[in-house]
Amino acid sequence: MILRPVGLEACFILADLHDRAFRARGDRPWDAIAFEELLKSPGVFAVLGEAGEPAVEKGFILCRSIAGEAEVLTIGVDPAARRRGWGGALVEMAAGIATETGSEAMFLEVAADNAAAIALYAATGFAKVGLRKGYYPRPDGARDAVVMRRALNS
Repeated sequence: MILRPVGLEACFILADLHDRAFRARGDRPWDAIAFEELLKSPGVFAVLGEAGEPAVEKGFILCRSIAGEAEVLTIGVDPAARRRGWGGALVEMAAGIATETGSEAMFLEVAADNAAAIALYAATGFAKVGLRKGYYPRPDGARDAVVMRRALNS
C-alpha cells in the first residue's frame, strides 16, 4: 500500500477513481475539470493510494484544510479494493496532513443510507454532529446527509 499526496497532474486518475467508486451507487461522478478546479483552491489537497507493480490506483481522498478546520470533500475506493483498509488509511493520512496545516477538527458529510461509509468514519474517530435533510440528490429521491466531526491535535 503506497499513499502519496498528488496535485493537478492526477486529475484524470482521480476522476477515473471517482467514477468507479460512485457510479454504481447512482451518484454523478466528478470529471477531471472538477478535480482541477478544486485542487487550484486554497488549502485543497489530495492523497492517492496505489498498490502493485506497475502501480494500480486503488483509492483517493480530497480535502480542504483552511482556517483551523478540515473537510473531506470526497473519498473513493475502487469497488474491487474495498474492505481491505484503503479507506481508513486514506482518512488517517489526510487527517495527518490536515493537522500539519493547522486544522484542529475535520468534518464530512455522508449519505445517511451509506452504512459502510458511516462505519468507516466511526472507526477512524468521527462522530455524528448533525443531519442535513435532502442534501444528496438521487434519481429516486434526495437522501439526507449525516454530518460527522473528528477532533485533530488531541
